Amino acid sequence: MQRKMRTIEITLVSLFVVLIAIGANITTIAPFLVVGGVPITLQTFFAILAGLILGARLGTISTTVYMVGGLIGLPFFAQFKGGIAALFFPTFGFILSFILVAFVCGKMVEKKKTVTPYIIAALIGTAINYIVGTNWMYFAYLNWAEAPEGFTYGMAWLWMVVPLPKDIILAVVAGIFAHRMRFSVLTKGQFKHLRIGA
Repeated sequence: MQRKMRTIEITLVSLFVVLIAIGANITTIAPFLVVGGVPITLQTFFAILAGLILGARLGTISTTVYMVGGLIGLPFFAQFKGGIAALFFPTFGFILSFILVAFVCGKMVEKKKTVTPYIIAALIGTAINYIVGTNWMYFAYLNWAEAPEGFTYGMAWLWMVVPLPKDIILAVVAGIFAHRMRFSVLTKGQFKHLRIGA
């Protein structure tokens, strides 16, 4: 049974790594979804789902594997980019935040049975993504990236107003969907022995 559980965990972690990578590259088919140098993607949506569905432990592993995979050169990041140079992208803070997002979301819904905590956790995960990502972006433009003319801290946050409504809606959807998954699919068959949140 123990070996079977490890196989399931590896499969689910790999699935979310792929989903986050797919979400990162939505802009390759819709290049207009880039505002102020910030790609409007579905990465955060899947990072939140990783924490809510897999729990803090597996969610953190999946987002960490995604980030490390991209840094070693796999084309996981937006526009199929990868490599250690991504550390210096103004948008790398959003990627880095996924680890914390998944962990916090997973921790917040441990032993929770109703859908409301899932939605709240997803919204908080979105807020974490915005706070870490936007501050990294500001710091990057301030220190090593070529900043737009007249760039300010307020401008950095103003750019985030554009994707905010979409991300709030997606957070609510993620909370509802994750709750349904946790108490339907993942409580049946071979998944019922999965140590979610452990």
